[in-house]
Amino acid sequence: MSFEELEHTADARVRVRAASLGDLFSEAARALMHVMYGRPGEDVQEREIEVDAHDMESLVHAFLSEILYITEVEGFVLSRADVSVGETKVKGVLHGEPFSPEKHGGGREVKGISFSGLSIRREDDSYTLDVIFDV
Repeated sequence: MSFEELEHTADARVRVRAASLGDLFSEAARALMHVMYGRPGEDVQEREIEVDAHDMESLVHAFLSEILYITEVEGFVLSRADVSVGETKVKGVLHGEPFSPEKHGGGREVKGISFSGLSIRREDDSYTLDVIFDV
């Protein structure tokens, strides 16, 4: 599993790689926290998550958008996500900690998850996700 931030003129473009769809979604969530806070949170709280969508790209968009909402509204900084991914549903548990300006002040504000350039590809024995975070 890994993620890397790629060059983009105005926003944050990220490429995520993982062996399974569950790991891909989890790593994408960690990448979002990296952009927003410079690092993920620690495992001190849990939140359940469940989202539905009609295809895989819409599903990852809904998943990341829900995490963005939870982060902004509930002040929850994710450390990891233990999720199972089906054809139209993601369900699982988010682990993290409450937001603290002292600990989580090193990133950029993310306003949303873009559908532009959003793609999931199966390559040999792994998955690759390209996603743009609107900053």
